[in-house]
Amino acid sequence: MDLNTLINHPEVLLLVLAPLFFLCILLEWYLGAKRNKLPASASYNPFEVACNFCLAGMHQLTDILAGLLIAKLYLSVFDWKLFDIQMGFTSFIVLLIAQDFFYYWFHRASHRVRWMWAAHVVHHSSENMNFSTAFRQSLMYPLAGMWLFWLPLVIIGFEPNWVVFVVLLNLGLQFFVHTQAVKSVGPLELIFNTPSHHRVHHGRNPQYIDKNYAGVLIIWDKLFGTFEPENETVIYGITKPINSFNPIVVSFSEWRDMLKEVLGSKLTVMERFKVLFAPPQTQDVTKDSK
Repeated sequence: MDLNTLINHPEVLLLVLAPLFFLCILLEWYLGAKRNKLPASASYNPFEVACNFCLAGMHQLTDILAGLLIAKLYLSVFDWKLFDIQMGFTSFIVLLIAQDFFYYWFHRASHRVRWMWAAHVVHHSSENMNFSTAFRQSLMYPLAGMWLFWLPLVIIGFEPNWVVFVVLLNLGLQFFVHTQAVKSVGPLELIFNTPSHHRVHHGRNPQYIDKNYAGVLIIWDKLFGTFEPENETVIYGITKPINSFNPIVVSFSEWRDMLKEVLGSKLTVMERFKVLFAPPQTQDVTKDSK
């Protein structure tokens, strides 16, 4: 499949990369299960792996269905573009960097706005960290508003197909940071998001919560004060565990809790607003981190 086909049909990019993803999963499983070179938190629980793959399939299906509507919106907005950008090597690099910048803010908002956290919590709810964790995605991202963060790129003047392609490329590259098999990548740690940086992001240790939002470039976290190096051993998961391998339960547990709270009969309008859009509450995890 050539580049032009991928640009015209960006939704197939992750399918093209799938064989590489599965090869990495097999190698990591071999290192952990057969060679005992990885910690217990990198293990492949068959029930959780099945849940992760179900979540990935549900996510892909809703992305494709919602994408039909979002594509029309992007094309409508593109008629009002600020600049007529011709895609070439330089403009492609600019788009990669700009999209990664907006991804940082999408990711940060997904931790600091409960409405968005209700979708993103799915990705963080595992207490293991391995390549299959990257497949643990939410079918609710379109409703949560992920697509809103790429609109500025279309308004600037980048063609919608290229925007979607780069969004999916960014997500595809992030697959490779979901592992404990790689401890450090040396000087690249200074600029790029790496397995070490992303392990911190998945930690529920108090100092690791809401840190390292980077997609590809860690420089955004360093610029905006959300960077934390991996020092203490990471304890994976969330402070309000879901404790289920049922993909339906995993997908909707936070939405259920949030809606139950917002429909409370004694809340004021402002209190209801805060339930939906204030930062999600975290429990005291000090005792969990010992």
